[in-house]
Amino acid sequence: MRVLIAGASGLIGTELSRQLGAAGHTAVRLVRREPLGRNEFRWDPAALVLDPAVLDDIDAIVNLSGASLSRLPWTPAYRKEILRSRVQATRTLTDALRHSAERPGVTPPAVLLSASAVGIYGDRPGEELTEQSAPAHDFLADVITAWEREAALAPDGTRVVNLRSGLVIASGGVMAPLVPLTKLGLAGPLGAGTHHWAWISLHDEAAAIVHLLGSTLSGPVNLTGPTPATANDVMGALAHALHRPFRLAVPERILTLLLQDAARQLILPDQRVSSAALIADGFTFTHETAAAAVGWMLAQS
Repeated sequence: MRVLIAGASGLIGTELSRQLGAAGHTAVRLVRREPLGRNEFRWDPAALVLDPAVLDDIDAIVNLSGASLSRLPWTPAYRKEILRSRVQATRTLTDALRHSAERPGVTPPAVLLSASAVGIYGDRPGEELTEQSAPAHDFLADVITAWEREAALAPDGTRVVNLRSGLVIASGGVMAPLVPLTKLGLAGPLGAGTHHWAWISLHDEAAAIVHLLGSTLSGPVNLTGPTPATANDVMGALAHALHRPFRLAVPERILTLLLQDAARQLILPDQRVSSAALIADGFTFTHETAAAAVGWMLAQS
């Protein structure tokens, strides 16, 4: 397959491109500069510009584009960018898909896999969250709802999957500052630490996306590891693997004072998210526990 990727240079996009190549597929990149080769095409999502002809020989699209949630603080201006970057990128792709479908003799890409996040569920202690669980109503959940709504505007001939990813355990992204802090012996519970974190290794995140290219699933799909883990499980596994202590707790009130909504909606929500739909579709996880994912992450460093 020729797979067009928006956000190919990011953490997930880089690993996805590697796995696509290993599986015999071709990763085609959307870039915002002058293209450097035959597998790069320019777009301008801020202006909603993408030539529909780019899609003529594309089999599938993976949309990973969006401003990073791990950039803090979420100032009012950056909140607007978080929403705008996701809506504009997705709208640019679905507009191009619809225009492609209207061109005589042209078949648009059959699949659009569009990034989403488990943040849509909000703080749900005591619940097992599936793709049928209702969305929450806070800043992050509302952003993700708008994001998924844009993806749904793809033409009828294109299967749409919303990739509801959890915390991606990798040497970059949200985990990037946690590794050096742990090495310094500064790890410990975040808040009570007993709240569930929906996690997935970077390897399995990309592998699940490759799997879904050939699936028949549509709509939201949870991309989270198969074994539930608390924040203490993840952070404790990191400290254990690095042979460092795990005792310097950061109280919830300090986290919320420093990070405000980012703490309440990224770090402290209790989200026990089920990956049963992905498993039932035939996907096999390489890293079945958070500890295994952390060990793999450190081995890549």
